Amino acid sequence: MAAESGDQEPTGPSRDGAWEEARALWSLDGEVAHLNHGSFGAVPVPVQHQQARLRADMEANPVRWFRHLPEAVARARGVLAHFLQADPAGTALVVNASAGVSTVLASLAEAQGPVGPGDEILLTDHAYGAVAMAVTRTARRSGASVKVVPLPARAGAGEVVEAVTAAVTERTRLAVVDHITSSTARSFPVGQLVEGLHRLAVPVLVDGAHVPGQLPVALETVGADFWVGNFHKWACAPRGTAALVVAPPWRDTIRTLVVSWGEGDGFPGAFDRVGTADLTAWLAAPSALALLESLGWERLRAHNTALAAYGQQVVAEALGADTGELWADPGLFMRVVPLPPGVATNDQSARALAEEVSQRLRAEVAITCWRGRGLLRLSAQAYNTPAEYEKLAGGLSRLLSA
Repeated sequence: MAAESGDQEPTGPSRDGAWEEARALWSLDGEVAHLNHGSFGAVPVPVQHQQARLRADMEANPVRWFRHLPEAVARARGVLAHFLQADPAGTALVVNASAGVSTVLASLAEAQGPVGPGDEILLTDHAYGAVAMAVTRTARRSGASVKVVPLPARAGAGEVVEAVTAAVTERTRLAVVDHITSSTARSFPVGQLVEGLHRLAVPVLVDGAHVPGQLPVALETVGADFWVGNFHKWACAPRGTAALVVAPPWRDTIRTLVVSWGEGDGFPGAFDRVGTADLTAWLAAPSALALLESLGWERLRAHNTALAAYGQQVVAEALGADTGELWADPGLFMRVVPLPPGVATNDQSARALAEEVSQRLRAEVAITCWRGRGLLRLSAQAYNTPAEYEKLAGGLSRLLSA
């Protein structure tokens, strides 16, 4: 259930300098407050160096590199699958979660099922924009329709499950649900959703873009038909690294978006050979997991959740926001602050405000429009400090009142 501001983690953000050494692991511009890790991540310097070494190997002997690349990719995806507690035989690597979603939708359409004319694909109104567009395209091509389930921002787990399952009809052929929502920073009860939808014979595609490195997860127990998640966000891998996890009944159905020499290998082997693509990001991803593990996963998660909660509170207070409007789910490194009415009421004005904050306040934040209301999303990572949120709070208050 969504927690109100008074239910946030009791441990406050660290101010004792204990994280200074960790902050030095990133090459971020020190003149900017980087409070939007959730959008594109940030790659630690040792991981950058590992990828550079891999690229040097590739350029030293491209023929040898590509000859042995499938085996190297298979080893890397085995490490990433283990981290997710997923079956390596059902785990493929793709460039991002959106590509994984598109891969599933295209494969299902090519297989002439389960979606066809007159059928429905279920979404919630928290769905990521690119995912919603991919679903809409698939529905348009197949003659199906998209059914959007509205969910309150502060809906509890039971309310989420009840609303989604109640929206199922005899025409529902696929449900696409979020593990962690992007715009609203909510954690949905995916295990319960999958269980409820499976009882209604509806396959489930889970968008877990923000999960790896943020929430501990055991995908073997979630039971989703399809699950996608990015490693280049909270797991700090090089950009272009994501996992597509597919349940056994569907593995023969899933195909790469681009046919390459691995086509005959089936799933997931076909994804290990994608022409001459630079896959050094995938091969460097295990080093990112090892680096974060050296910081201590429990310690890192406690730091980030406390800092995100603090950032939400201090910015909300500075903007005079109604604290009763705040929502938060335990364990997340992202929090949302509703902006004053009339601010960022559409995508264009939201982008413009984010750019103004970047230029005038020297801070990077995510600003979106959801249901006609501007939302400021704050992220917290090991390199952030309480002072950055305090400075943003004061600057944003002045900026919006000018």
